[in-house]
Amino acid sequence: MNTTVTKNANIAKKWILLNNEIMTKDDDDFRLYKDKEAVRSYFLDYVNKNTVFFYTLKEKIDYLIENKYYINFYAHYSFEQMKEVYDFVYAKKFRFPSFMSAFKFFQSYALRDDSGEKFLERYEDRVVCVSLYLASGDLNRALEYAEILINQEYQPATPTFLNAGKLRSGELVSCFLDEIGDSLSGISYAIDEAMKLSSIGGGVSFNISKVRARGEAIKGVEGRSSGVLPVMKIMEDTFSYANQLGQRPGAGAVYLNVFHSDIEEFLDCKKINVDEKSRIKSLSIGVIIPDKFMQIAEHDEVCYLFYPHTVYQEYGQYLDEMDMTKMYDELVSNPKVKKRKINARHLLIKVAQTQKESGYPYLFFKDNANRGHALNGIGSVKFSNLCTEIMQLSEVSDINPYHEEDTIRYGISCNLGSLNIATTMENRRIKEVVKTAMRSLTVVSDMTDIKMVPTIQKANRELHSVGLGAMNLHGFLAKNFITYESKEALDFCNVFFMMVNFYSLECSMEIAKERGVTFKGFENSDYANGAYFDKYINNDYFPVSDRVKELFEGITIPDRAAWEKLKQDVMQHGVYHAYRMAIAPNQSTSYIMNATASVMPVVDTIEVREYGDSTTYYPMPYLNNDNYFYYKSAYDMDQNNVLRLISVIQRHVDQGISTILHTNSKDTTRDLAKYYIYAHKMGLKSLYYTRTRKASIDECISCSV
Repeated sequence: MNTTVTKNANIAKKWILLNNEIMTKDDDDFRLYKDKEAVRSYFLDYVNKNTVFFYTLKEKIDYLIENKYYINFYAHYSFEQMKEVYDFVYAKKFRFPSFMSAFKFFQSYALRDDSGEKFLERYEDRVVCVSLYLASGDLNRALEYAEILINQEYQPATPTFLNAGKLRSGELVSCFLDEIGDSLSGISYAIDEAMKLSSIGGGVSFNISKVRARGEAIKGVEGRSSGVLPVMKIMEDTFSYANQLGQRPGAGAVYLNVFHSDIEEFLDCKKINVDEKSRIKSLSIGVIIPDKFMQIAEHDEVCYLFYPHTVYQEYGQYLDEMDMTKMYDELVSNPKVKKRKINARHLLIKVAQTQKESGYPYLFFKDNANRGHALNGIGSVKFSNLCTEIMQLSEVSDINPYHEEDTIRYGISCNLGSLNIATTMENRRIKEVVKTAMRSLTVVSDMTDIKMVPTIQKANRELHSVGLGAMNLHGFLAKNFITYESKEALDFCNVFFMMVNFYSLECSMEIAKERGVTFKGFENSDYANGAYFDKYINNDYFPVSDRVKELFEGITIPDRAAWEKLKQDVMQHGVYHAYRMAIAPNQSTSYIMNATASVMPVVDTIEVREYGDSTTYYPMPYLNNDNYFYYKSAYDMDQNNVLRLISVIQRHVDQGISTILHTNSKDTTRDLAKYYIYAHKMGLKSLYYTRTRKASIDECISCSV
């Protein structure tokens, strides 16, 4: 927008002014129709004038391939086949429903020429390119992918949508996780890993709970370890240096177990007034919280923090891999395990204070994540990613010095995409969209091969994990005059996400059957022994309220018999993916889809965005003067109601859900701590950021005149 405004100040002013006229009221109603006029002006006065047009489709395809913008699609398709996909997509006559959706696509996703000045793609062209690429020569599959994309029923994550089909492109995935071992070799490997993954556009999360604490012994000499903070400092500098060709800063996160004796220093690094030497500015932080800590805090008992190296020396097992419900008392009573005493409630309040100041740390409820984990017979989930929705097993590798052979174990890569709840429901295509989306995610997993980081490569090759998510929940509910905090919303989510779980699992079984391949270790999972299916076979998941029954009218809902059949099929044929579902924040891609982000409630009914010296307004999807007050702000909701809704969705999601707490300045740290306790009791696996609305905020839009 800055470049546009600078070069075409008068033209840019036209569509910006049209967009701004949304806020000028007619008889107390916002002039929402002005947003459509802004889209039209944006195309006529900017996009069209800066787009390279071709006389024929053949000329366009040949130009893009010959000038090394696209891969050589002729190696996979005839021109006639490609034309069939282009004709199918353009026949849909897609139109951007909002200025923000059009602007976001052309600024962030549309292919430009090498000068950066001219557009080489429309939205339809990007859809076709992604579809052709993922289908790898299968025309029918390409048409299926194209249909869910142009219908905006499904949206791949940014790296896939941005890079698929381009010759000069980045990776199709951009989110990674790994463990850091407690040795110089292990730390060096992680730093090298962070640099390599960051340089290709990846965000990386590390579990640093195995690193010995400040004051522990090194080579038997007590008091020599500097603890986790110096490792965090190095990581922060690494991500700053490997900043993706200077286009954007690297993104990293570190997680620490709450029982690690460095936990207080870890939290203090995000305080505004902390010493600059101890402050971590750009690195995200998360706290791993086992059930035992929450129990101690709830009962206000004495709590001990442990020095992890002494635990490992005594038991040959890492602190963060122990079941603390079973091992806590043993560790407390063992004089050879070094420990120190704290007040658990004070520590929980300290977490809340840090969140009030910085939004951090993320919270990962470890035992909740493992309680329904279908792969407990293979490994456990120990931490999460930058957005707190990825929850997969991981294992620390043995990285040996002096060129000895390393033992490479599991890291994690995130391969994501999201259903658009509104369009999927309105088209009555839950089964078709979920299965096609799963197929497309599987292709991305199969194509991804991060050789430069062996732990990531190994996990992707053997586990085939994907993360199918969802967006536009609040938009769909508001469009249908259902309040986000209502019983009807709970009812809808219980049915919809059960169905997504069913069809994603059925599709994974079908792929395993077709290929004769399951994820490694399937035979030791709860899928193989059938235990995973018990809750679905023993309970009904049909709509309860009349309103939700209407929404699902004409849609076949899997019953107990369907789940029983799926159980038998899975036990016979297996499943291809170790993990299938994860609900990411998807803020960027939700703009393109004109959808509310993820499954969270909206913050503003009409969002205000600043671009350079321009202000633009983004009305929430489907907003009109009839459903206006169904877009209640998250800041005005009872957060317990929000957490209750997320907990219903979480029942059906094998990984996690990015869940943001929205608090007001009047909320105390004690109030935040109560939300943590409630979220934990409701079975949530994580909490993402905490956002606080300031008391001095301008009058809310819904009350302004």
